[in-house]
Amino acid sequence: MVIAAEETKTANPDMWAPHRPQYSGQWTGISKVSTVTLILKPGMLDDSLCSRNYLAECMGNPTRALTLQLCAKAAAAVCNRYPDKMSTIGGVAQLTGPHWTVTHHPRAAHLSLPPGSPPPFRENWLLGSQLASVAESPGLKCAPIEAAGDAVRAGGAAPSSSTQQQQQQQQQQLHQHQPESGDADCQEPPENPCDCHREPPPEIPDINQLPPSILLKIFSNLSLDERCLSASLVCKYWRDLCLDFQFWKQLDLSSRQQVTDELLEKIASRSQNIIEINISDCRSMSDTGVCVLAFKCPGLLRYTAYRCKQLSDTSIIAVASHCPFLQKVHVGNQDKLTDEGLKQLGSKCRELKDIHFGQCYKISDEGMIVIAKGCLKLQRIYMQENKLVTDQSVKAFAEHCPELQYVGFMGCSVTSKGVIHLTKLRNLSSLDLRHITELDNETVMEIVKRCKNLSSLNLCLNWIINDRCVEVIAKEGQNLKELYLVSCKITDYALIAIGRYSVTIETVDVGWCKEITDQGATLIAQSSKSLRYLGLMRCDKVNEVTVEQLVQQYPHITFSTVLQDCKRTLERAYQMGWTPNMSAASS
Repeated sequence: MVIAAEETKTANPDMWAPHRPQYSGQWTGISKVSTVTLILKPGMLDDSLCSRNYLAECMGNPTRALTLQLCAKAAAAVCNRYPDKMSTIGGVAQLTGPHWTVTHHPRAAHLSLPPGSPPPFRENWLLGSQLASVAESPGLKCAPIEAAGDAVRAGGAAPSSSTQQQQQQQQQQLHQHQPESGDADCQEPPENPCDCHREPPPEIPDINQLPPSILLKIFSNLSLDERCLSASLVCKYWRDLCLDFQFWKQLDLSSRQQVTDELLEKIASRSQNIIEINISDCRSMSDTGVCVLAFKCPGLLRYTAYRCKQLSDTSIIAVASHCPFLQKVHVGNQDKLTDEGLKQLGSKCRELKDIHFGQCYKISDEGMIVIAKGCLKLQRIYMQENKLVTDQSVKAFAEHCPELQYVGFMGCSVTSKGVIHLTKLRNLSSLDLRHITELDNETVMEIVKRCKNLSSLNLCLNWIINDRCVEVIAKEGQNLKELYLVSCKITDYALIAIGRYSVTIETVDVGWCKEITDQGATLIAQSSKSLRYLGLMRCDKVNEVTVEQLVQQYPHITFSTVLQDCKRTLERAYQMGWTPNMSAASS
């Protein structure tokens, strides 16, 4: 950047600090400017507020005249914008406005503004990304260019070639007569500092030149918040891309209290192609918003609304009535949901594959049996603490839904008489039977023998499960990988049997099993070739020193105890940059 000033009237170097653009060269403050020359390089866009403020200050001040030295592309863009004001004299294009003049040479151009003239292009005075950033040539000397200033003040006409030559001669004379003990901030200019005949540097690629499909692919990796609160605010083009329908097919609005009935209606009106929505923990909406959403989005496939206690059967009936292709319904912990809503799902949503009604305490066998008989494509069902769900529901699902792969009846009022029917499910891969008070070992062993595809078995909180049952599980579970036995009546023999007979089990959790000792933990680690995780939480007979030795001897196995978990948590915190507050500890 070249700033020409009266030599005897320099001012505070920081007087332009609030407005000037950032750059790496030298800056000399001035109080009165005769001519300001700015070099604009292609491919270095700087549309920052500080640049605009500084230029507006120069261009609107009645005591200043402004000369901009433009690159060829910049000048061409200016000329293209005002073709009616352009004329060509001797191969040199001139563009004359009411308060400004552009002289366009083959490789450079000058834009001249007399004192007090308004900015020619107002706020977007440089046509955005078509031009270049405000830059400077470091080391240029601050010197008055009175001839150029006088010529501009005389009438704002475009400077001729002879006038430009005179200006250059005067600049050279001024530089030659400058005393050697001049201002330390002013340095001698290099030879030909404003060489306009050099080839401009290559332009920096603009991301907006990528095809829209590529940008959409990039934006697809952003979260909803990142797209709405960051990317969409960059420019109008990005805003339009962020509103593309493909980003509004799957919406996760969980835990957002700003979600109201009005917002759901607006979302549904903008994009009627929504196939998945999660409104869990959104407590500012009601049945009305869900009904509007269901009515305007008939293609909805997956609906999740955990802990929305304000919703009732009205919502689930609307979803079932207007979304016949529904495949997933997760509405756990909704106190107002009853069998009436389940009956509508079972009779109208034949494509259902995944249901979750945990902690919906008013649901009973009546509604569950309707779903079992109507939704024959079910693959996943999970119930939790549904005390009105009994063996009749288990039997109905086992008989009518042969494609079931995941079954969970944690804490429900089911017994071994109902669970035994699950042996009919040949595709069963995951079974959750936690806290089934009337479950016996024989039923569990029979399920493991018949369900050959079983890979995950959860028997936690069943005190009846013993060592003999675990031994059969280890022998018969040919594809079993996960076995959860928290708070079961087992001893070291169960762990020894797993290590001896199973070649597939990778995860074993025996937390809160009071009879597990160092011997069991050591022997399963030594004998099992597949073990990758051993949960020993609150196994009080397992010594922590023994666990430390096992951690060193078997680094491929994760041992879970209170102390080991705390160590891993601290290690992750350190890796993420956390440091302990030692001052608070010392005080």
